[in-house]
Amino acid sequence: MMRSLYSGVSGLRVHQTKMDVIGNNIANVNTVGYKTSRVTFTQVFSQTTQSATGSNTDTGRGGVNAMQIGLGTSVGSIYSDPTSEGSAQRTDNPFDLKISGDNFFVVNDGTSNYFTKVGAFTLDDAGYMVTQSGYHVMGWQTDPKTGEIKQDMVSPLGITTPENNNVSPEATSANYFAGNIDKTNSDVQSAEGLVMSMSIYDSEGYSYTVKYTLKQNPEDKTGSSYTMKLTDIIDSENNSILGTDTDKYTATIGGTDATGTEITVKYNEATGDFEGLGLSSAATGATPTFDTGTNSFNLIIKPNNTANDNPFYTSQATGGTALSGIAVDMSTTTMYANNGKSTLTSVRGNLKGIGAGRTSGEMSGVAIGTDGKITATYSNGDTKLLGQISVASFENAAGLEKIGDSMYTTTANSGTFDGIGKDPTAGGGSITQGVLEMSNVDLSNEFTEMITTQRGFQANSRIITVSDTLLEELVNLKR
Repeated sequence: MMRSLYSGVSGLRVHQTKMDVIGNNIANVNTVGYKTSRVTFTQVFSQTTQSATGSNTDTGRGGVNAMQIGLGTSVGSIYSDPTSEGSAQRTDNPFDLKISGDNFFVVNDGTSNYFTKVGAFTLDDAGYMVTQSGYHVMGWQTDPKTGEIKQDMVSPLGITTPENNNVSPEATSANYFAGNIDKTNSDVQSAEGLVMSMSIYDSEGYSYTVKYTLKQNPEDKTGSSYTMKLTDIIDSENNSILGTDTDKYTATIGGTDATGTEITVKYNEATGDFEGLGLSSAATGATPTFDTGTNSFNLIIKPNNTANDNPFYTSQATGGTALSGIAVDMSTTTMYANNGKSTLTSVRGNLKGIGAGRTSGEMSGVAIGTDGKITATYSNGDTKLLGQISVASFENAAGLEKIGDSMYTTTANSGTFDGIGKDPTAGGGSITQGVLEMSNVDLSNEFTEMITTQRGFQANSRIITVSDTLLEELVNLKR
């Protein structure tokens, strides 16, 4: 009877523990990223009143099983699977992130790394991405030379930091003409020629329009030879910057700054490319060049006062000598019949979009891709890769230890974090922006477990009351 009493007490105790776990699950039914827990019971040791014996051929008696009396139950485990996913809730907050798969976000309190499934992030006053508890979100930085992600030891990810809030202007270093020249076009046959324009930026972000004329050379009976002449450069206020004043510029085309403002090219029907003829109208007698190999020529804008820095150059030398100019590519220009219409236009940058130049810009938005790469967009249309979120995974995620605030730390049974992490898409995972992972608590299952737990508790309490009644009867034997 005493054994039954203590067995009943142990039953009450474990069912109370299970009720505590169920209550915590229900309390967190709307907690972002909460992972439900479940309890399993295990039998404690048993008292053996008779050991098992085997059969005895000498006596002819068969074997006898052991006789054991159980001494109650105990909690075997309280198990939670941190990698099981809850439902998704759309928030449209750019810093709310849902992580899928067996991966965890890596966060840091300034001394140690921790791990979480909750992607409800925000920005602190320094512009860094942090959790609601102020822990930094960790990831990989960009290489300052290449602008690409460098997978190294994780570090805090800065978003609206001073170096990211703005992008500096950049001078145009390349341009190309696209479209078609029809040799029967009246404009290219006229004395004035076909007027074309090219948009460029200087290194300070100011925009300019370069004006050209394209005129067919009358001595060429085939109509394939043309003279391209730079006629003016207009600033954003519609003022010409070409002139003889010390605060204005001289523009030359065809290579070096000793050439003039004209270059002659001829269309080669066999190759479909334009070729330079090496003709010149430069006052110095220098010959402007057209690079037949790349179908391009060079535009150089040089200040008349050579002591001044030249904002049109991507690099400078003492005295304002040009180290680079604007490469103008004509490789995509064609010369086909087009009902007498020419459609030649200019595009900033080369054929790969490099060297277009830009004005300065302010950050206007942030996008986080499924691979965790953080890209900022700017008011000037530019984009910049700011970094990439690194994630962690473990051999036994259930072995992680909860430390509060929906965060985990490693244990001897979970596996370790190498300090670098991995790409969020490794192993089929991904990150979704503007979405949060909700709790995975199943209320129907929790209430069912609550019913069985209540009945188990009641049954164990009956063990105690019945055992007490038996003890009472025993006491009453002596009146």
